[in-house]
Amino acid sequence: MPLRPVLLRAVLVAVSLIAAAGGLEAQEVPLRQPNVLLVLIDDGGYAQTSTFGAPIPTPTLDRLAATGLRYTRFHVTSLCSPTRAALMTGRNNHAVNMGSITNWSVDRPGYNASIPASAAMLPEILRRGGYATAAVGKWHLIPDPETTAAGPFDHWPTRQGFDYYYGFIGGETDQWHPDLHEGTSPTRMQVPPGRDDDYTLNEDLAERARSWIFRQKSLAPDRPVFMYLAPGAVHAPLQVPERWIAPFKGRFDMGWDAYRTQVFERQKALGVIPQDAELTSRPPEIPAWQSLSADEKAVAARLMEVFAGFMAQTDHEIGRVIDAFRQVGQLDDTMIVFIAGDNGASLEGSLTGTANVMEAVNGVPTPAADLVARLSEIGGPRSNPHYPVGWAWAGNTPFPWGKRISSHLGGTRDPMVITWPRRITDVGATRAQYLHVIDVYPTILEAAGIAQPPSVNGVVQQKVDGLSFLETLARADAPERRTTQYYEMHANRAIYHEGWLAGQRSGFVPWPSGNSKTPPAWELYDLSRDFSQARDIAGAHPQKLADLQRLFDEEAAKNLVLPMDARVAERQHVAPPPPGGRPFYTFYPGTNYLANANAPPTVNRSHTITAYIDVPERGAEGVIVADGGLSSGYTLYLTDGRPAYTYNYFRRDVTTIAGTDRLPPGKAQIQVQFAYDGGGRGQGATVTLRVNGATAGTARLRQTVPAVYTYDETFGVGEDTSTPVGPYAAPFAFTGTIDRVEIHLAPAADGARRQ
Repeated sequence: MPLRPVLLRAVLVAVSLIAAAGGLEAQEVPLRQPNVLLVLIDDGGYAQTSTFGAPIPTPTLDRLAATGLRYTRFHVTSLCSPTRAALMTGRNNHAVNMGSITNWSVDRPGYNASIPASAAMLPEILRRGGYATAAVGKWHLIPDPETTAAGPFDHWPTRQGFDYYYGFIGGETDQWHPDLHEGTSPTRMQVPPGRDDDYTLNEDLAERARSWIFRQKSLAPDRPVFMYLAPGAVHAPLQVPERWIAPFKGRFDMGWDAYRTQVFERQKALGVIPQDAELTSRPPEIPAWQSLSADEKAVAARLMEVFAGFMAQTDHEIGRVIDAFRQVGQLDDTMIVFIAGDNGASLEGSLTGTANVMEAVNGVPTPAADLVARLSEIGGPRSNPHYPVGWAWAGNTPFPWGKRISSHLGGTRDPMVITWPRRITDVGATRAQYLHVIDVYPTILEAAGIAQPPSVNGVVQQKVDGLSFLETLARADAPERRTTQYYEMHANRAIYHEGWLAGQRSGFVPWPSGNSKTPPAWELYDLSRDFSQARDIAGAHPQKLADLQRLFDEEAAKNLVLPMDARVAERQHVAPPPPGGRPFYTFYPGTNYLANANAPPTVNRSHTITAYIDVPERGAEGVIVADGGLSSGYTLYLTDGRPAYTYNYFRRDVTTIAGTDRLPPGKAQIQVQFAYDGGGRGQGATVTLRVNGATAGTARLRQTVPAVYTYDETFGVGEDTSTPVGPYAAPFAFTGTIDRVEIHLAPAADGARRQ
C-alpha cells in the first residue's frame, strides 16, 4: 500500500536527519512536491518548432504551450556544455569553469571544464529534499581526461546527484550506433527484433525514461521524481528513419531566405514576437539561396528535410515520456520545463552542408555533385550529415547569427515552454520577462519548496547567480528580476543591462572559410524597442556603449571570464594525456570507449602500431585496434584469419592492406608502420603491414585526415565499438587473445597541430 502523505513526510524528514548525521544538512520537505521533467533539446533554434513559427510540426510542444506558457525572452550561453553547466548549477558558466565545451578546455580557472564541489547540481539538492532523480541522454559535463574507465567519476551524473543515468557522455553520438553508458559502465543500445532499419537513439532514450518513471511510480508512487531528459537531437549527425523524413519532401525547396520571411509572419501571428519586430538581414558571410547551383540546392533541401524529420521525431518521443506521467495519473502534479535549444541553431555544417560532418570539421569540402546521386542515403545509417549554415541562420529567425556567436541573439535566445496543470491557470499565454538559463535552477527549487543549502557534503556553496521566476507562472505582470547578464564564447561577447544589449563578435565564424582576425566594432541595441536586434545604434549613443563596455569588464572579472580566449580547436586538452600525447602507449584487452581527447593522437605524424596476439587452434578474426568509424579512421584486424589494415579517408578513399596467408595457431606479432610525408596537415603517407617481421603489404595514401577522425566515436582494443571503420560489421570482436597493443608516436609534423 502506498505511503500516505503525512507518513511520507515523516519518512522523508527522517531520511534527511539521517543524512545530516552523515555530513549532509537536514532540510524540511514540503507536502505535495511536484514531479519535475526538465527537457533540453540540443542545437535547436528559435524558429525550428511549430510552437514558435516553424513549418515543422511539433505537436508535443504545441500541446504543452496550449496548457502552459511560452517564454519569448529566454536565453542560453550559445554553446552546449556551458549552457548545461549553467542549467544544472544555477551559476554563470565561467564561474563553474565551463567557459567552452569540455573538448576545448584549458588548464585555468573559468575554462578547465571541472565544475567545483562548491556548485552542487540541481539533482543533488532535489535528492536531498526527497526526490528520486534520473538523467537520460546527453551529459557533456565531464573533463575529457575523466571520461575513461580509469575515472575519477566525480563529474559523472551518478556522482552529481542523479540516482540513475543512461545516455552518452560526450557532445554528440551516432543515432543508429550510439556510444552509451549506464551509470559509469559502457553499454549497447538494445535494438528490438526486426527494428534494425528504424530504431534509433531518440526512441531508445524515451523507452529508458518511461521505464524509469514506471518503476519509480510502481514502488514509491508518492515520492516526487526529477527527470532530466536531454536527447542528442537535433545536434549533428542529423539521422532519423526515412519514415520521418518522407513527409517533408519538397517542403524546403524555397530556400532559407524565403523560410525566414515565411516564419517571421507566422511568429507574429502566434505572438512569439511583437508586431513591430523587424526581420534582420542575412550576414554577407552566408550565401543567398539563389546563389547556389542546382546540385547545391538539391543537397541543401534534402539536408533540411532530414533535419525536420529529426526534430519531428524528437518531439514525438518526448511526448511519449510525458505520456508516462499521464499514464501513472500524475500529469497534473508534474512541472514540465521544455527548453528547445541549448544554443542557437548550429552554424557548423559548412556553407553547402555535408553527408559526413567530419569532413566539415576537418575543413574538407563535400562536392554537391557527389551527393546528388545518393540523396536518399542522407539521414540513414551510412551517413552522418549536417545542414548548411544558411538553414541554421534561418532556424534562428528573426535574430542574427547562431550557435557559438554569443554577441547576437541568434546564438543565445531560445524557446522555453513551461506547463504545470495544478499551478498554471493562464494557459496558452506568453511571458516576456528577460530570463537566462541560470534562472531555471532556483525556480525549480522554489517550486519544490526546497531552500538552497549553505553547504553540501561539507563544502560551502558559492553564490547562486540565478533568480527564480516562479512568480511568472501565475502573473504575466510579474516583475522582471534579471536586469543584467553577460555573455562570452570564444571572445564573442555581449552585455545585457536594463533593456540594452552591447556586443562584439570576435571575427570568428564556425566554418573553415570566412574568418577575420580583426574583430568587428562593438554594436549597441535598445532591445526594449528593437526585439530582434535589427538596428545597431552604437554611433548615436557612444556614452551608453562605453558604460556597457565597462559593465561587461566588471561582470567578466567577477565570473572568471578574463582573459578571453578566441581560439577554438587550437586549445589544448587538460593533462592527461599531455598536450600532443605521450610518445608511447601500451593498451591491454578491454581498453575501449576512449574519446578523441584520450586516444593516441596519430594524425599528422608517423607512428607504429604493434599488436601481440595469440591465435587459437580454431583460428581467429576480429578487430585488434580501431579508432574512428564510418566517418573516418583506421583499423587493424583479422579477416578469415588474415591480418589487414584499413584507412578510411572520409569514405571517399578507403585503403586496405591485407596479408595473403592465414595466421597459424600460436603467438604472432602484427605491425603497422605509418610513415607520414610531413609538410603540414593532411598530407600523404606510406603504410606498411608486417606480420612476424615480414612485410605483408604496402600502400600509398594520397592524403590523410588533417585534424580529427571523429567526435562521436571512439578508440578501442579488441572491438570496433560503434560504426565500422573497415569492411566488416561492428563490433567484430576479436576471437583470439590480445596480449597488448603498443603505439609509438613520432613528433607531430611541422604546422600540424592536433584538434
